[in-house]
This record gives sequence, C-alpha cells and structure tokens, in this order.
Amino acid sequence: MTLALVFGLLGLIFGSFIAAVTVRMPRDEDIVLSRSRCMSCGEPLKAWHLIPVFSWLAQRGRCAMCNAAVSPRYILIECAAAAIGVWAALAFPDHLIRTIATAALGWQLLLIALIDAENFWLPDELTLPLIASGLIASAVLVSGWPVDQIIGAVAGFAGLWLIALAYRRLLGREGMGSGDPILFAGVGAWVGWQGLPTTLLWACAAGFSLVLTFLITRRRVAATDRLPFGTFLAIGLWLTWLYGPLGS
Repeated sequence: MTLALVFGLLGLIFGSFIAAVTVRMPRDEDIVLSRSRCMSCGEPLKAWHLIPVFSWLAQRGRCAMCNAAVSPRYILIECAAAAIGVWAALAFPDHLIRTIATAALGWQLLLIALIDAENFWLPDELTLPLIASGLIASAVLVSGWPVDQIIGAVAGFAGLWLIALAYRRLLGREGMGSGDPILFAGVGAWVGWQGLPTTLLWACAAGFSLVLTFLITRRRVAATDRLPFGTFLAIGLWLTWLYGPLGS
C-alpha cells in the first residue's frame, strides 16, 4: 500500500504537468519555461494555485484572481494520472523496476491519448519518446538487447504505414494520420512484435465501442467521420502491457 500511495502522489504531480501540456502544446506555447496563467484573466498563477487537486478544491473550481470558473478537466486529468500510478504499483507490487516502467508508460499514454482525442494530432515530440522509452525499459527488464521489441517497433511502423498507403491508393483520401504508424512503432517497442495484434484488437474494440455508443445515442455516424485512432492504440497498448498478448 505504501508503494501505491507513493506512485499515486507522483501521479498527481505528473497529472498536473500533463494537463498543462495538453493545453500548451496545441497552441505551440513553451511547455517548460512558461509560467502557468489563468485562461480567463491571464494572470500568472502562484505556487499554491498549482497544488494538484487541493488547489482546485480549495478555490471551489474558480480562479483566485478573477473568480472565473476553472474547467474540471484539470482535476480529472490529475486523478487519472494518480490512478495510473496506483494501478502500476498494485499490478507489480514486488517488482519496482517494472512498476516504474508501467507508471511511465501509463503517463505517456495518458498524454498521447488526450492530445489525439482533443486535437486529432499525434506529435513526434510524444510518439518518438514512446519508442525510445519502450526500448530502454525493455533492455533494462530483459538485461540485454530487446530483440523482440526492436522487431516490434519496425514491424509496427511498417504495418500501419502500408495500411495507410493502401487506403490512400484505393480510396483516394487519407485513412489515418501520419503519427499513427510512429505510435504503433512505440507499441512494438514496449510489447514486442508478439503484442502488436492484441494491441490492434483492443484498439479496434475501443473504436467500435465508441461508434456503438454514438449509434445508441442516435448520433449520426458517417464513413468520413474522424476518430482518434491514436487514443484507441494507447488503450490497447496499456491493456496488452498489463495483461499480455491474448492467448499467451
């Protein structure tokens, strides 16, 4: 329980950072050096305004300077990151290195999923580090060259790139973003070539679930509607990393 508490608290901190990145990156704002400001009045936030969860609750969801409402998405992202940290600790309570790797993966995927869901965009600044961190984590965990993961990264990129090329040639329009093959390479870097089919299966299941939800709520769904496939891949990778390839 102590490990879960520690990683939960770390999750709150990382969640605060993730929430800031999801706002700044699409606006091409500096992520590291720029001070956090109120979205309504533009005033810089003080240090105590940035305490995860507590500051939002203490201010009752409002800016301390102008009293404008502050979106609850910030506290929700912080809580989601905390839940990922706790999940990682409970999933591997006797393996600290795997717990660290799992939490790091989960926080990366949370950021990637949010950026793609809200902006239909998978920036290289997020997908390329996922490949690097996956290969590094795999090398540490296997204490050697992560051959399966290297093959997985190459196969993941090539597989989705060829699918996107075939779709474009057959239908004359883009079927997926340019960031999806790079993200799928990141999938292979974490779960190896063996985990690629399972991740894709989970991703498709998540996508179909969203479409089904739209149909049940009587929202019109057209063949040209855009779906954040990167978000679905993030879900698939998380489940495959935690529970392994199906049938294994």
